[in-house]
Amino acid sequence: MEIVTDEGVEATEAMPGVHLTQGAAGERASIQRFRIEPGATVPEHAHPHEQIGTVTGGVLTLVVDGEDRPVRAGDTFVIPGDEPHAARNDGDRPATGVEVFSPARPNPDWES
Repeated sequence: MEIVTDEGVEATEAMPGVHLTQGAAGERASIQRFRIEPGATVPEHAHPHEQIGTVTGGVLTLVVDGEDRPVRAGDTFVIPGDEPHAARNDGDRPATGVEVFSPARPNPDWES
């Protein structure tokens, strides 16, 4: 069993205003927390991992196939593996949440 404490790992600023914190990773899934500052953008990208998440604060706009999909606190979402997607925070407060990736993504590119 692995426990990753909040104090045990620091957030990485993967791109300006986008803070990601890698959590525990098992054989089949991994988890991370995100904090996206107002005005920050995650450019379009794709990865083989299915991405399931929930927004815990603010509003995160996900962009898939050119369509803006606002995800509010309490909402959940799933992005299939290899689906190109982007995200941005158009609000005036940070968008925060938690995401699970399957298969596990224990050492994502943004950690290097």
